[in-house]
Amino acid sequence: MPSRPEPFGRAGPWAAEAAAIESAHGPARTIHVSLGEFARTLPAREEVRERYREGGVPARAIRSATRGPGFAREVEQYRTLYARFRAFDRPNVLHLFPTFVPRHAFARDYPAAVETGPLWPDRYRRTGPSGRTGADWFWYASPVSARRIVPAVARALHSVRPSATLTVVMAAPPPDGDRPANVRYLAAGAQPERRWRAWFERSEMRIVTGSRTLLEALELGRPFLYFNGILGEGRRKRRHRPEKIESLLAAWKREGVDPRRQNDLRLFSGGRSVEAVVTRAARRAGPWRRRRWSPPTPRFPLPYADAGAVLVAVARALAASPTSAEAIVQAVRERRPPPWP
Repeated sequence: MPSRPEPFGRAGPWAAEAAAIESAHGPARTIHVSLGEFARTLPAREEVRERYREGGVPARAIRSATRGPGFAREVEQYRTLYARFRAFDRPNVLHLFPTFVPRHAFARDYPAAVETGPLWPDRYRRTGPSGRTGADWFWYASPVSARRIVPAVARALHSVRPSATLTVVMAAPPPDGDRPANVRYLAAGAQPERRWRAWFERSEMRIVTGSRTLLEALELGRPFLYFNGILGEGRRKRRHRPEKIESLLAAWKREGVDPRRQNDLRLFSGGRSVEAVVTRAARRAGPWRRRRWSPPTPRFPLPYADAGAVLVAVARALAASPTSAEAIVQAVRERRPPPWP
């Protein structure tokens, strides 16, 4: 976004390019698209609480703070600043926030933010691929804290499948002396896409992180575990940005998915009961007996159930109609169905 004459008002990294495009076509024929972090659709009050939690503030202290006189002011300040620095005031900027479950409190706080279903990678057929899977496990271990639970995963897998290999892809693999015998470490970024895709598709189990590999696992339609990092130790141990897996679990809960599957995913994402969860998964016991996992049904009207479909519809509306960019953006903000006026 352009710069503002105020503290922290420096222009964004794409400001020059955005200005050049708008200058060439005119503001009325230009729609800028801003994609929010996947499933980070927290209302202001929840966002402030979450910042406390991730910062290591104990739950009891957070509860006390929320009852204090300054908490409401902090929430209102966050709401105001978030809207300002997301540029919700720009009439030709379309702000899409892909997620699994709509959050009505988020929509009330930020009416200009448009919640949609996921922006699917479309790497795998969403009905799930055919073909046999192997016995090995594949883990995209992006968070540094993944190292803390690799030994527990390796032990549990070896106890059930002694011949299975756990392939771990991470930015900086540990020295050879710190590697369990059944773990193969590979450097992230050094693997050809074809090899990566083969491992991801053919492994018995995938351990995914963030949002992209989570969506790819759902497209693949086979069991997976999720780990996005942990902070702290002991009773202070806490998950890093758990909203993505929690949004998925909330959607699955509405659809009656086995609560034991939900519980195992939640435990593993927090680095808790790791060996027990991995043992159940490797034995295909309980919630892991089912080998076909379906993504949740979108809880948004068409085309808002799919962020990609929204983008295509917006582009077609802008190309085929003399309607201004601002009018199209406003129609999407009001969640009107296409074709937009």
